[in-house]
Amino acid sequence: MITRGSSPSPPPPLKSRRSTKSGMDPQVVKLLLLGDEKCGKTTFLSRLSAGERTNPIMLLRDMDQPFVFNIDLRDKKYRLQFSDTSSPDNWRLLDPDVIVLCYDISQRLSLINMKRYWVDEVKKTFKRSDTLPIVVLGLKRDLRSEQDPNGIIYPQEAYQMAQSMRVDRYVECSATTGELLRPAFEDICKTATKTTTPAGGQTEGGCAVM
Repeated sequence: MITRGSSPSPPPPLKSRRSTKSGMDPQVVKLLLLGDEKCGKTTFLSRLSAGERTNPIMLLRDMDQPFVFNIDLRDKKYRLQFSDTSSPDNWRLLDPDVIVLCYDISQRLSLINMKRYWVDEVKKTFKRSDTLPIVVLGLKRDLRSEQDPNGIIYPQEAYQMAQSMRVDRYVECSATTGELLRPAFEDICKTATKTTTPAGGQTEGGCAVM
């Protein structure tokens, strides 16, 4: 089970352990989730905290941010601190190591705003935006519908937009059903932990897809 403040248990290559006070302190990586209101950011974090099989899930409280997940990866300990735009009074005052741009797969405007607004906000807000890894996270995958009057957003279209934005990785999942939740979280973890290396968390050769 993935629980807030304790070690998540996704499948290999991630290995989870309960955090202890012995041994080396975990390296802290700060992640900021950005995106339109109600695109699914809080539900995504709440599902990670509750676990894939827990229903109904209890939404995390904004006042408890950042939400902490401890992981072991390649025999190293990391503490991932997640914040989203609904919690900090002013997220622009934060100093994240990774940006996760979120959009609602069932709302085309959410995808458009990601490129028209949120990417520019990142560039204007963070001085080191040129070296800041960015992951695009498509949420509410279970609501993808061919009957959408605005046109269905296929993964290929969203991935191409992510490429045009020159981000580092594209992933998508459903927090409601748990579909692709683990691989999405794994990919975000991999990007986050790379920020602690000399090479940094940015992807060589363009946007990688889950």
